Amino acid sequence: MHILTKLISQKLQLPEQGVENTLKLLDEGCTIPFIARYRKERTGNLDEVKIAAISEMNDKLKELIKRKETIVKTITEQEKMTPELQQRISECWDATMLEDIYLPYKPKRRTRAQIAREQGLEPLAQIIMLQRERNPEQAARRFVKGDIITSPELALQGAKDIIAEQVNEDEKARNQLRGAFRRQAVISSKVVKTKADSDEAQKYRNYFDFSEPLKRCSSHRLLAMRRGENEGILRVSISPDDDECITRLQRQYVRYPSACGNLIEEAIEDCYKRLLKPSIENEFAALSKEKADEEAINVFKENLRQLLLSAPLGQKRVMGIDPGFRTGCKVVCLDAQGTLLHHEAIFPHPPVNHSMQAMVAMEKLIKKFQIEAIAVGNGTASRETVEFIKSLNPDLKDVQVPKLFVVSEDGASVYSASKEAREEFPDEDVTVRGAVSIGRRLMDPLAELVKIDPKSIGVGQYQHDVDQSKLKHSLDHTVESCVNLVGVNLNTASRHLLTYISGLGATLAQNIVDYRTEHGAFASRAELKKVPRLGPVAFQQCAGFLRIPDAKNPLDNSSVHPESYHIVEEMAKDQGCTVAELIKDKERQKTIDIKKYTRDGVGIPTLTDIMKELEKPGRDPREQLEEFEFDPNVKEVDDLVEGMELPGIITNITNFGVFVDIGVHQDGLVHISQLADRYVKDPNDVVKLHQHVRVRVLEVDHRRNRISLTMRGV
Repeated sequence: MHILTKLISQKLQLPEQGVENTLKLLDEGCTIPFIARYRKERTGNLDEVKIAAISEMNDKLKELIKRKETIVKTITEQEKMTPELQQRISECWDATMLEDIYLPYKPKRRTRAQIAREQGLEPLAQIIMLQRERNPEQAARRFVKGDIITSPELALQGAKDIIAEQVNEDEKARNQLRGAFRRQAVISSKVVKTKADSDEAQKYRNYFDFSEPLKRCSSHRLLAMRRGENEGILRVSISPDDDECITRLQRQYVRYPSACGNLIEEAIEDCYKRLLKPSIENEFAALSKEKADEEAINVFKENLRQLLLSAPLGQKRVMGIDPGFRTGCKVVCLDAQGTLLHHEAIFPHPPVNHSMQAMVAMEKLIKKFQIEAIAVGNGTASRETVEFIKSLNPDLKDVQVPKLFVVSEDGASVYSASKEAREEFPDEDVTVRGAVSIGRRLMDPLAELVKIDPKSIGVGQYQHDVDQSKLKHSLDHTVESCVNLVGVNLNTASRHLLTYISGLGATLAQNIVDYRTEHGAFASRAELKKVPRLGPVAFQQCAGFLRIPDAKNPLDNSSVHPESYHIVEEMAKDQGCTVAELIKDKERQKTIDIKKYTRDGVGIPTLTDIMKELEKPGRDPREQLEEFEFDPNVKEVDDLVEGMELPGIITNITNFGVFVDIGVHQDGLVHISQLADRYVKDPNDVVKLHQHVRVRVLEVDHRRNRISLTMRGV
């Protein structure tokens, strides 16, 4: 374990003690959110990002150890293991270098070199490599025999095949070519001529004849080219200067001009084209794809985090509307807990156009269910439905006029057809379930969006082109992080939401819901211990992230962990009051000297967190929700005019720019160069998801259905 601690510490530039303790906590079954929030003293105050990095590197190194074991076993079975080779493998912690060490011993299919060896030509290859033989053709005559090696030329060709394989397996040669790829490799793409005029090829038009240095190729361009290649529209290659690379390799092996030297040069040229370059090109293609995947996953992860932490409306009585033309608008009414009270369809738009009946129905529903806010999906007929609602003039008397919000529909159809939606609403069709999802998203985006596969909720960049297992791992971690950052109400949280709470998972989440159904609401966190199969470890991991509003102990509605309750009780006792009184009295809190309460395992970081929580118990880290309105004069792409300034909402952030909904059913792109009047390295430095912005139209490309926007000087 010590060697792994040392390696991780050096690579991530983190203190060894913090790394070692983090690894111990992970081995004990602690989750990343729990370690980050409740074990700051042991980790040296490492945050979730650093703890996750330690965990991921630890997993990679463990995989490398397994690979080493396989390699040692294979070489040992070949009876080729030496103490020096064993030591090299043992001391190697670079996956590429390890494979280079293994390459000469790696079982291969029957190669040209292997066939030449079977024909007894290895001694001839050695003669040529020594470069002492003045007449290699004469020497080759000694190897002419049988029906296969019938001439000196065939013998020399076999010897060159052996030399080519030796050069390919030489670590020095491979590292030299890697250096050339790193310095000067160019990635190029060409269109497949038979596909050039097709409509599907047009989105790749920028890559029909494209090349740039690989080290400068951004992730979105690389992923776009690889997607075009997978679709059979582009041919993509990565290459350095071939002639220069061949010459450098030849200089490495040929000592002086001679007949043997000429043969070695021919063998090296063959090795480069047939073996070495394809191998290193594949390696760099994989490495560049891995790097591009990592960038794209990070973009998706950040977008998902911002989306999940979107401002909630809170517990209000909400009307959710899934708008439509021909099929009408599906309307649902929800109570403050998101329970479905009523649903019906209205037809305010053509072709049915029962606008008067729809208006009467809406006014009746708003009054009957005392609706406080209306959530309209942003899909088909969204703008028209918003205008229809604004035309209402209900006689609401004592009822507050509902606020109107447009909500993203992305993924609502996925949720409405899901197993969970069917279980919750077995008697309702998908349109009702979709409208419920829209309404609940307004109330609490986090609680609703966790029910949907993150790939379906409309954020991300090339998410279907990246490594899917890495993407899933990263997104699951992001969801878990967001859920635990906010915390959940133990008595109202769905099974799906509880699944992401630290230490729970699907089975315990279901057990909590079943216990709640059978015994009623939880009165305290301690009652969690009565849930079947929820043992001491799971309780320790989850308790601090579960809230119970109106609990007898006010700390049960805070992020103070039950293991620290005695500290707060001691503080209250020293102040001559109860815990509830201490929480309400900010002046008393200011007089507390937290240093007095330090002890083994409880230091200043934990005590500082406790004091912040006493100041604002159960605080929600999310921002307040703001109303928004599109330009009423712009409804379709044809309404756009270059130079027009419009309000918009940022719907997606990529590393090449941001997409903005301006109310025309097609998002526009603000390229990263158009985000501000200064250089922008990362769009997240300037904007955030769902931010309300003003943009100016630069260009409308009707064939490719693209809208170019700018935020510069707006």
